Amino acid sequence: MRKINIRYIALIAAMAAFTSCEDMFGGYLDKQPSNELTEEETFGSWTNTEQFHFDTYNFLRAGACRINSSWMDSATDLGHTSYSYAGTRVSFNIGNYYASGAANELTDTWEHYYRGIRKCNMLLEHIDAVPKSADDTEEAYERLLKIYKAEARFFRAYFHWELFLRYGPVPIIKETLDPDGDLISIGKERPTVKEFVQDFVLEELIGNAGCMSDLLTLDEVRADLENLGGRITQPVALALANRIQLYMASPMYNYQTGITWNDVIDSAEKFIKTYGPNGTSTEKYDLYNVSPDVPSLNYQNAILTTATEQGKNPEIIFWRNSVPVGWNDIVNDTPVGEGGNGGLCPSQNLVDMYDMIDGTSPFAEYDETGAPVYEDNGSGVPSPKVAIGSRYNEANPCSSRDPRLSASVLYNGSTWGDGVIDVIKGHRDNPLGNANSTPTGYYLRKYMPESILTNNHSGTGYRNWIFIRYAEILLNYAEALCETGRLDEALETIQPIRNRVGLTLDLKTRTDLKTQDQVRNFIRKERTVELAFEDHRAWDVRRWNVAEKSLGRDIYGMEVTQENGKLKYTRKVVANRVFETKMYFYPIPEAEVWKSGIKNNPGW
Repeated sequence: MRKINIRYIALIAAMAAFTSCEDMFGGYLDKQPSNELTEEETFGSWTNTEQFHFDTYNFLRAGACRINSSWMDSATDLGHTSYSYAGTRVSFNIGNYYASGAANELTDTWEHYYRGIRKCNMLLEHIDAVPKSADDTEEAYERLLKIYKAEARFFRAYFHWELFLRYGPVPIIKETLDPDGDLISIGKERPTVKEFVQDFVLEELIGNAGCMSDLLTLDEVRADLENLGGRITQPVALALANRIQLYMASPMYNYQTGITWNDVIDSAEKFIKTYGPNGTSTEKYDLYNVSPDVPSLNYQNAILTTATEQGKNPEIIFWRNSVPVGWNDIVNDTPVGEGGNGGLCPSQNLVDMYDMIDGTSPFAEYDETGAPVYEDNGSGVPSPKVAIGSRYNEANPCSSRDPRLSASVLYNGSTWGDGVIDVIKGHRDNPLGNANSTPTGYYLRKYMPESILTNNHSGTGYRNWIFIRYAEILLNYAEALCETGRLDEALETIQPIRNRVGLTLDLKTRTDLKTQDQVRNFIRKERTVELAFEDHRAWDVRRWNVAEKSLGRDIYGMEVTQENGKLKYTRKVVANRVFETKMYFYPIPEAEVWKSGIKNNPGW
């Protein structure tokens, strides 16, 4: 009898915060046995089968430091990693998509998700024959059977989608393949985009025979968050489908499927009308908005407040459940003055995307990537042209800005822990000779629980990774409305996201948001700042067909010096980036090409 290891996902072990499945997912997931079981033993017991299935949740990958101690957004124009050994610096940033230093993203992703797919297929093939637990009624057993099968189908669709983002349409696997020798022998046939996304992934999620109706309801999960928090629900499937439809309607994929912007509108409206704050569902989603006196806290806590603790954040739809983490989990991205390694340092490119605190734009023009248009001002480093009448001050560039800036970025003068960030050249957070000092003049604040710094770094905090939150549904909806010419409705949809951080200026009154191009570029900018460091930018600029411009542009920073007692801010080029057309998709791992003869992506 062939043996299978139901704890075989050792590659997740690097994420030290998740010490066991029980830690990770709470009471509904008991710690499973660490020994190997035969296939017959695994599916001969309802308890073993449940444990085997719940282990599939471990295949959800968090984004913080995922790429050899660096974030995906440090492979975009939003940031740059301070230390030279970071995975993105030795790969994406220099155009080396075969770098071993980023293998956990560029090549291991292939095996990781196909392992997860195999696990789902095994469950679906065997669970109907697993004997009922003596503790369950027939009714309970039938309900659990439907839920587990629906969750397995959801994960199978989601894992295929994650592969698609990186490699394009790859072989669709709906049966258990022989793992002897090579883990997966997938063959070489590649489906069309329509066959892969529309006919398989979306059908699995929300089709007439899809998994959505058999998943747990939001009411069921909210009623027992202690035991069910983090489980896949019906609204998770609908939200993921809405995102996928958005991608398919976008310039990179449009006309490759039958999906249109109106389909995106329809699914977003269905989500909002069912699960939004005024929706028909008993339990609802909404923007996290509990601190009217300190608007930046609404945004900061929308990320750090979990769905199961501290008031039950209503914004989080799909997330990777976690235990509280400590200093070792944030040290790589903490300012050097605090004893950290610097890590993901936001770029001036990102800082320039934030509006002013009065809701107006600081700069005159924005491009199709959502970034301001940069011009040569004679200094050797391009800068955006300041809008007429703007109160933007290049001598203090972070003052009087959108509160989401201070909630996402640590800049000179920011309060952090018990101190103040000081990136003046030669000072505490930018000391001379420290190779990990910020190269951009900024450090990361988003996803960084400040509570960990208490008691000499002995505190703890939650850092759950969020895949989808309610703000994204609104952004998806606004983008689709704009693309169908419904500009005022698009701006009205964006408005609540800005209102919750105090940017209450009515967007419909802004004179710089009157044409479709202006509104489109604004929505792209708004999406970028709202979802910064949540693993969206790399995929958004690809689907907009602007990755060469966004991911190939120089990364800018700000050098802060002190002269005669006065601070001086000087723009600088931090890094030159490389992006070619072939990089819209990763190369399929060479081992898979050699093994199966599968056709690689164009240019590779």
